[in-house]
Amino acid sequence: MAILVHLEEILKARGMTSKELCAKIGITEANMSILRSGKAKGIRFETINKICYYLQCDVGDILKFDGNLEVENED
Repeated sequence: MAILVHLEEILKARGMTSKELCAKIGITEANMSILRSGKAKGIRFETINKICYYLQCDVGDILKFDGNLEVENED
């Protein structure tokens, strides 16, 4: 994936569990797991806003671009 998710590192640095963050931002633990693993195909700006607010971080702290273009198969 061209966009890397560093949510796990930010959670650890803030001393917060993903379960606690889920409760604060209102998403399921299953969806948080998909996001943390980097397997999410998309995320709402509203969700990013809440994550950044509760973790007191910037979007760039969570999401990084690896410099590659990822193109989905159009079979």
